[in-house]
Amino acid sequence: MSDPITSMLREDRVFEPSAHFLENIGAIAVTDMASYTRMYRQSIDDPTTFWGAIAKDFHWYRPFSTVVQWNAPDAKWFADGTTNVCANCVDRQVQSGHGDEVAIIWEGEPCAPEPDVRRLTYRDLQRDVSQTANALKSIGVRRGDIVTIYMGMVPELTIAMLACARIGAPHSVIFGGFAPNAIVDRVHDAKSKVIITCDGGWRRGSVVPLKKNVDDACEKLPEVEHILVVQRTNTPVTMRAGRDLWWHEIVAAQSTECPCEEMNSEDLLFLLYTSGSTGKPKGICHTTGGYMVYTAYTAKTTFNLVAGRNHVYFCTADIGWITGHSYIVYGMLPNRVPTVMYEGAPNFPAEDRFWAMVARHKVTHFYTAPTAIRAFMKWGDQHPAKHDLSSLLLLGTVGEPINPQAWIWYHQNIGAARCPIVDTMWQTETGGHIITPLPGCTPTVPGSCTLPFFGIDAAIVDDKGEELPPNQGGLLVIRKPWPGMLRGIHGDRDRFIETYWSRIAGMYVAGDGARRDERGYFWIMGRIDDVINVSGHRLGTMEVESALVSHPAVVEAAVVGMPHEIKGTGIAAFVTLAPSFTGAADDSLRRQLAEHVTKEIGAIARPDMIRFTALLPKTRSGKIMRRLLRDIAAGRDSTQDTTTLEDFTVLAKLRESDE
Repeated sequence: MSDPITSMLREDRVFEPSAHFLENIGAIAVTDMASYTRMYRQSIDDPTTFWGAIAKDFHWYRPFSTVVQWNAPDAKWFADGTTNVCANCVDRQVQSGHGDEVAIIWEGEPCAPEPDVRRLTYRDLQRDVSQTANALKSIGVRRGDIVTIYMGMVPELTIAMLACARIGAPHSVIFGGFAPNAIVDRVHDAKSKVIITCDGGWRRGSVVPLKKNVDDACEKLPEVEHILVVQRTNTPVTMRAGRDLWWHEIVAAQSTECPCEEMNSEDLLFLLYTSGSTGKPKGICHTTGGYMVYTAYTAKTTFNLVAGRNHVYFCTADIGWITGHSYIVYGMLPNRVPTVMYEGAPNFPAEDRFWAMVARHKVTHFYTAPTAIRAFMKWGDQHPAKHDLSSLLLLGTVGEPINPQAWIWYHQNIGAARCPIVDTMWQTETGGHIITPLPGCTPTVPGSCTLPFFGIDAAIVDDKGEELPPNQGGLLVIRKPWPGMLRGIHGDRDRFIETYWSRIAGMYVAGDGARRDERGYFWIMGRIDDVINVSGHRLGTMEVESALVSHPAVVEAAVVGMPHEIKGTGIAAFVTLAPSFTGAADDSLRRQLAEHVTKEIGAIARPDMIRFTALLPKTRSGKIMRRLLRDIAAGRDSTQDTTTLEDFTVLAKLRESDE
């Protein structure tokens, strides 16, 4: 990186910790910035003492004597200790007298005339997980076998994950929106002989053909011996004798007693595949002890969870992604706070679905993605306004940087200007939060993820690994190990090193361009491959998007590079207008928006093309597929993988438009 990333968009609004939150949350995890600074310093300088004390709060069959061993890029945490994640999520709660407390609140689709709601206690989970674990053992699953799970968002998904953890069989959850070819790649890489799925899943009133997708994939997967099928939609499916088994038949026949397997701390807990613009999916490896400790502790601290305080936590992610793994399941259950799961879509049966759920279940903690927040803005303020959201104490964001304008809308319209917002930065590879405010102590600034979490030695550096001064953009790196970090890419040591550790020796390179301001707060400016080089100046796409969204006419924007005769690379902006905007989407508005960006950032950031669109191409998890927009802006046919694209008509409409 020979030149700094241009970074001039500023945000000066500062929000101190909320008095309402401090008065109503219960115990405060971290009470002030002096405490944060002291704890952070210890976590970096003396990780053995810091993480050793936290880890001892969990159940260990054999206590660990060493906390961390580090030989970059390889870390081992609590390596000589043995434990079981399922025991810490479920059995420990039952054994300590909390078995009848609610662990999971599930709301399914369809939602009319009355919501389809199930509440599972820790005792329910212990019974169902044990029976499922015994069912898996009965069809030959043994410790170390990787079980693939391809399901909708039903309670059986969580039960299946915990059952795998209980018997030491790592799971590989595949997001239920993936097509058969994506299933083939992941099952083949994991060498799974068993797949767990559903007959179908509900989404916007229609059935997603999950079992059929698995059947189609298995035409290329002769190694699959058994498919375990949950009956959810009562859709007619093909059941092949000897291979396919109904969940409700085989699980119900099992004993409710199943001892937890004693697992070494560094035993594999799960694989989770991430896909990039090129190459086969990467099977990210997370192990047992370090991930267990890190996810539970980050959840407790970032969200300030207090057991027994009537907290109800709702993360809107799908468990097929790391957010669901860490902050619906494994980070939440050890903290004994009910976690909400939902099936379907946020705008079915109506655009106020989430707010109806918040009111119905008295949700206190709400965690969603910036792309969802921008959708809420587009749908209109009237939807949250008609529901009682007074139970909310804390809001969170995850998945990508949040535009300041969306942050303010979230703060005012959902949090009633009284809920702190934790803008969490992390990745599949990190296992849990790595940069985030702590709600009881961190003053927040819209658009900034603020400060590193405990144990995260984060920095902004140049290509040589030298730390850069404030407000100079560079590479986001982590210089020391942390308990939740990935342990590798399944079956591909060389790719693990090349992807994360080769750019700067001894440092984990997150793949994001970022800067750090005068107060030490981090600002994520976009993926490295989303940085645009305009006439020799490197611009972070996130800041140009934020400038566009700060205009009252715009609710969402995506910015990519495009070929330019003079500049080399120009700036193409795809803009979705706010419902409240009543003017024309014409050249006059384009000029206004271009001038607005110039005013906010500078002339170098002025878009060369602005195209108006009702929708942006997004994955089912809500991330904008900017690589597809780059192809459209360049006027070329795309050869990129579109298996995760939710609505294929969006691309066709963008290509047809001359705007």
